[in-house]
Amino acid sequence: MKKIVILISGGGSNMAAIVRAAQREGWRERHGAEVAAVISNRAQAGGLAFAREQRIATEVLDHRQFASREAFDAELANVVDRHRPALVVLAGFMRILTPGFVQRYQGRLLNIHPSLLPAFPGLHTHRRALEMGCRFSGATVHQVTAELDFGTILEQAVVPVLPDDTPESLAARVLTQEHLIYPRAIARLLATL
Repeated sequence: MKKIVILISGGGSNMAAIVRAAQREGWRERHGAEVAAVISNRAQAGGLAFAREQRIATEVLDHRQFASREAFDAELANVVDRHRPALVVLAGFMRILTPGFVQRYQGRLLNIHPSLLPAFPGLHTHRRALEMGCRFSGATVHQVTAELDFGTILEQAVVPVLPDDTPESLAARVLTQEHLIYPRAIARLLATL
């Protein structure tokens, strides 16, 4: 069985979209794959409740309990490895990972970013897109590298920027597309593993 471990920090809407797609599309039968665990760096992350309702193993590893980013990532890797993942999927995991962690899962570590990379890596993507006068925005699924929001692009979705958009309205439209393209990119990758 190809196991998928998903890392979250908050509400987990992308994680939920992936879990629902796996159920709806029969990833277990089709790809021999399942979401095996959801791990969060925040005990109050809303997505943990959804994962538990779906009978998916959950774990919390509070980054504030570690003296350094390297120490946290080393223990995070130990927790992830207990599930023997084929893929590690970042779904709103609000931590910049160390090069050592990224290297450990090279080619198997995915992220989704709310812009059309390489445009607007990092935070505040929607505000920045509006300030620059972009006519289009979107989301990108990519393989994770040690460089922030950089790596092979696996899938993108484009949304128009409307004249009356706010960062919040644009974010909501982009998130709808994220929920479609992230599961699709994962399913496509699973078919090659």
